[in-house]
Amino acid sequence: MNQAIPRIIDVKPFTPQIKLIGQSRTPVIIIDDFVEDLTPLLQDAYRAPFEQEHQSYYPGVRAPLPKAYSIEVINYVFQLIYDVYRIPKHLRIKPQNLVYSLISQSPESLMPLQRLPHFDTPSPYHFAILHYLNDTPHGATAFFRHKQTGYERINQENMQCYFDSAKAFLDRHQSATPKYYVSSDEHYQQYSQIDYKANRLAIYPGNLLHSTLVDDALDIDANPKTGRLTANLFLQFS
Repeated sequence: MNQAIPRIIDVKPFTPQIKLIGQSRTPVIIIDDFVEDLTPLLQDAYRAPFEQEHQSYYPGVRAPLPKAYSIEVINYVFQLIYDVYRIPKHLRIKPQNLVYSLISQSPESLMPLQRLPHFDTPSPYHFAILHYLNDTPHGATAFFRHKQTGYERINQENMQCYFDSAKAFLDRHQSATPKYYVSSDEHYQQYSQIDYKANRLAIYPGNLLHSTLVDDALDIDANPKTGRLTANLFLQFS
């Protein structure tokens, strides 16, 4: 249905903001007012067939992005990603998942791993592109440092150490009241965030520990007209 739309966005000329976050000084790219008009994309999202995603821990529903939109976004930002993250030129882009996303899962239904900051993959060349779409207040995307290990990014070398430490935390908190992870505590320190703003595009490495600062009253909503609607594009360079 939505894949047949020949052209769904016009990207405006932009000057990206590059933020260096955390002790690792990891670049995060922010582009405000990314497209001329969000209306065609929003109208497509309102018609999209949202479903629960079973192959991931995402606490909500997702639907395919229009092919034309995905191609347009990637065409406009791929060189920027190569340059900012100094990706070897012989590596090529492989889109992994191109979806609309809406948080819909109630806190009491969360599995233990869904209650922690997470990383998408240990790959150093995997990136998340988020396009915030709705013009209403919603939770930011926040980045966390694991206090016991000091890790901000998880890679193949430190992943087992991180899992061993996180498992001990999960074992101690199996019986705790389920809730979304929205603030620092004795285990994780929030050190940066990207505020949700309509028509803001954010790009960051998928191996950063991160979490949505879910507001139970505003963000848990499967209605694309009112929920925390994002377009998510995940890119692997290999």
